[in-house]
Amino acid sequence: MLEEVERWLSTHSWSVTDRPLHQILAAKQRTGQSVSVVLPALNEEETVGDIVAIIRHDLMQQVPLVDEIVVVDSGSTDRTSEVAAAAGARVVHRDDILPRIPTVPGKGEVLWRSLLVTSGDIVCFIDADLKEFSSDFVSGIVGPLLTDPGIDLVKGMYDRPLAGGQGQGGRVTELMARPLLNMHWPQLAGFVQPLGGEYAARRTLLEQLPFPVGYGVELGMLVDALHLVGLDALAQVDVGVRKHRHQDGQALGRMAAAIYRTAQLRLARGHLVRPSLTQFERGADGFEPRTYSVDTEERPPMAEIAEYASRKVA
Repeated sequence: MLEEVERWLSTHSWSVTDRPLHQILAAKQRTGQSVSVVLPALNEEETVGDIVAIIRHDLMQQVPLVDEIVVVDSGSTDRTSEVAAAAGARVVHRDDILPRIPTVPGKGEVLWRSLLVTSGDIVCFIDADLKEFSSDFVSGIVGPLLTDPGIDLVKGMYDRPLAGGQGQGGRVTELMARPLLNMHWPQLAGFVQPLGGEYAARRTLLEQLPFPVGYGVELGMLVDALHLVGLDALAQVDVGVRKHRHQDGQALGRMAAAIYRTAQLRLARGHLVRPSLTQFERGADGFEPRTYSVDTEERPPMAEIAEYASRKVA
């Protein structure tokens, strides 16, 4: 491991217990910074309500840490929107944000558009499929941004159990993202969960970053933030255990392809030879090929969008 990364791990890798809630609240009051929590959601009626309710109770009603909770629904066909609204979130539909630019499927698309419908100086992203959720996920990753002006982005780190096996989750991280980062961006080798969906950042950083529209958004954001603000502006916080719905192997393959494509663009900013992935499923007549397109689109930095600039002026 690089000496720089070893130093970073000792100075920018914390536990949620390192910053008690009263210390975080005092920093928020002193600095006057506001906090938005965003949950990108697609068919998450079973979990989104509990997550919203816990954040609202613990960090809005009990203590004034979070200023708004926004659930961005990316086309759910279940009761995600109704459940989230009933729990106390403001629900916005993806297609209603910046309608002059047609939407495309993907998590990164939703996160990018969320910047237009939130107002916090700090934006905290939380996946909507988490089970046994704790508000420590929010306070833990928001804390360093409120208490340390030199930190611009904080990733959550945690154990990811799979089928009873501790630390066996995060398969795409271990098989794709971690090797890519270690080989091409070794400064980022210290991140325990580089693809984790729980992270917070200053709006001033997020609005300068391009957003891959799909699964590559987390890796792209981390790499671009490194180049824009440097390693010492990045940090991670241990928030315990993350339990969520796991994808099957083929879905993970598509995720891995999108992440590789995101890395490829950042390595070369060059031509994609074949932006598609063929997988195989057993059918009545043997193995049948299924070909999927790999996300090839990225949204520009939000600071370049006229509607966002006019909103800030207003």
